[in-house]
Amino acid sequence: MVSVIPLRYGTAFKKAFSDPEVFAAFAGDVLGLTLRFSKVEQEKAFSPPVGKVDVRFDLYGEDEEHRVIVELQHVREKDAFERFHYYHLIAQVEQVASSKNYAVNRTVYTIVVLTRLPNEEHLRFDIASQSSDLITHDGRKLGLFNHRIVFLNSRAVSPTTPEPIRTWLELFEDSLDQEVDESAFPNPLFRRVIDTIAQGHVSPEEMYHLKEEASWEDSKEASFREGKAEGKAEGKAEGLREGEAKGRAEGLRQAIFDLCDVLGIFVDADRMAQLDGLAADELDAFRQQLKRSKQWR
Repeated sequence: MVSVIPLRYGTAFKKAFSDPEVFAAFAGDVLGLTLRFSKVEQEKAFSPPVGKVDVRFDLYGEDEEHRVIVELQHVREKDAFERFHYYHLIAQVEQVASSKNYAVNRTVYTIVVLTRLPNEEHLRFDIASQSSDLITHDGRKLGLFNHRIVFLNSRAVSPTTPEPIRTWLELFEDSLDQEVDESAFPNPLFRRVIDTIAQGHVSPEEMYHLKEEASWEDSKEASFREGKAEGKAEGKAEGLREGEAKGRAEGLRQAIFDLCDVLGIFVDADRMAQLDGLAADELDAFRQQLKRSKQWR
């Protein structure tokens, strides 16, 4: 086992995946393409900015034919899907030279890696993608637009997740408890990632940024929980007892998810279904035993 900085932190993620070979291999496996990049940029921005909201891409690689953007998302944000779709569109629009030429010469591929399960059950998936090509009513693709955005969730990997994407997501998932079983990832590129994020290879400057990230995430989560608590209080004040009970149960489920995050316990679809079938008092008892035993039972 190797002690590592979890890949949910942008500092560790960008350090490991800004390696051009690692970046190209990861993106290539997700997209089913052969890619090569001589350079990968961190916090890439366009100058001048495009659109009403400026963007910064976590990781950005470009060659004569492709633009590949890779983003990491850990903190729960309601507009995450919309925001990354906006990023995806901006990377296309920026290429339009003038009203006389609307050509987008480089195909844009955006990959977003999620490291937490959304609260909404219908948004829990391992892989979801959107392609932009036109399709006729009988299903024929016209081949006009090849841009694609792909969302991945390392917390929702299953035996049906296609290889080799599953292995990359398993690496993300394995790192979340700050340890990685390196024997499970014999590929030299995976070993390179593990070596890069090993705790012994973190510089003082990187440690500073990691602490800043952790503090920011804690404040975002505190605001999220405070907002939920205020919502429950308002519901109670209005006499919505049923809404209060549902809110309490949802809050307890979220507490269990957060505890599993800390303990490195994977919550798969069966376990989520188990929690969905429990009432608030049962969820509270389950949370207490999980906290004591540090095991799912």
